[in-house]
Amino acid sequence: MISVRDIAEAIVAREGGYVNDPDDPGGATNHGVTIGTMRRLGMDLTGDGRVTTEDVRALSRGDAVDIFIRHYFVDPGIARLPEALQPSVFDMYVNAGSNAVRILQKLLCKMGLSVAVDGVIGPQTAAAAETAARKAPDHIADAYGIERRNYYYSLADRRSASRKYARRRDGGKGGWITRAEEFISPKYHLSEAEHRARVAKWG
Repeated sequence: MISVRDIAEAIVAREGGYVNDPDDPGGATNHGVTIGTMRRLGMDLTGDGRVTTEDVRALSRGDAVDIFIRHYFVDPGIARLPEALQPSVFDMYVNAGSNAVRILQKLLCKMGLSVAVDGVIGPQTAAAAETAARKAPDHIADAYGIERRNYYYSLADRRSASRKYARRRDGGKGGWITRAEEFISPKYHLSEAEHRARVAKWG
């Protein structure tokens, strides 16, 4: 099993450096950590009494890794999930917060397991995830990854400003989709034709 720190370091590498995209509701981001998160944690790195974009720029990769481990893995209880699910749910939690857990809970409901869709990894969700992993040990991670990919497409369906994250300018798979498919077996990746058919209605 890959270590939690290794997973966090891979997330930081995937997220990249400083970005302040006006179409991203999260605002200024560095190594995947948003200005909102830094304000919540009181991370005034420049010592001027405020948390601004300059503090976001000053965030180190090491600090980002530590933030992800503590606040996006430990605090939400991702360690309570089966090992097969932890990397993808952790990565998605960094990207989408508690929606990462809601995606899992909806999947568990589809599998006939009774869980509340509340975005919280409590005893019920942890037990249901273990049951699902025992029933489909070779498929549970793929199933979650596919649901995650579907979530991204649906989000872009509803919010046109987000479509650039799911579809490149040339029509190919955008970062959201390739990110989800990093956690899906290649045999379940969409072909370019399938992807283009899925996004054709966006115009």
